[in-house]
Amino acid sequence: MTTESQHASSQGLLTACFSSGDAMRSRSVSGIVRTGVVDVPMPPARLVADWERDIASQLQLEPGDVEPLPLARARARWPDYPRCVQAASDWARTLGLSEVLAESDIALMACRGARYHHDGAQYGGAAFCNLFVSEDKGLDVHFPGTGDRIRLVRGTVLMFDTGQPHAVIRRGSSGFDASDFAPDRDCTQVFLTWELPIENADVARALQIRFDIAPSASLPKDEEQVLLDGAPADVCPESGRWRVAR
Repeated sequence: MTTESQHASSQGLLTACFSSGDAMRSRSVSGIVRTGVVDVPMPPARLVADWERDIASQLQLEPGDVEPLPLARARARWPDYPRCVQAASDWARTLGLSEVLAESDIALMACRGARYHHDGAQYGGAAFCNLFVSEDKGLDVHFPGTGDRIRLVRGTVLMFDTGQPHAVIRRGSSGFDASDFAPDRDCTQVFLTWELPIENADVARALQIRFDIAPSASLPKDEEQVLLDGAPADVCPESGRWRVAR
């Protein structure tokens, strides 16, 4: 199953500035969130136990934290890892992405919820594709700028613009609240993530990205960022609302 959502933003014009070779380019921030649920098996119990130990002893995740887990070690204990990657790749092909996932960087991540944020300042030249492999723990991914709210279950797959604010919050809540992720609550999620090059024609087409929308003279010389009506902007971590950076 795949769904697509696009909502007009009432918060002003968003422009992502990103590095392209030796130059800076501008582009639109897509309001399209591609979502689906694919069939992936439950990870082995011993692998899940490894993740839980790493999360507790190494990552020491606080509410809202998102950190990487060792992928190479996980692959050695994850017989169905190729099946997970194949499921995500097959889903991406339904969006017209051909072999983009196979050619893109992949990482294994864990989160204990996630505060509202955008990734356009670090990954302005990319879109993300995420495949969640944990069970349903009563959490949603929320995109406040588009209105999308996606239940996180095993097999949830997403593709979205890194410049679009998002968070992982408790189902039924109206925003990010650290108290929803108390130490005695099982609320961590593990997911695979791919960095898809935004300048790839198939990726740009799937998200309807428009390039070079701002005069080159107005762009920062060496700093990737998202502009709101031409001014550097950030996101309120509790609500996801855009605000002019100070």
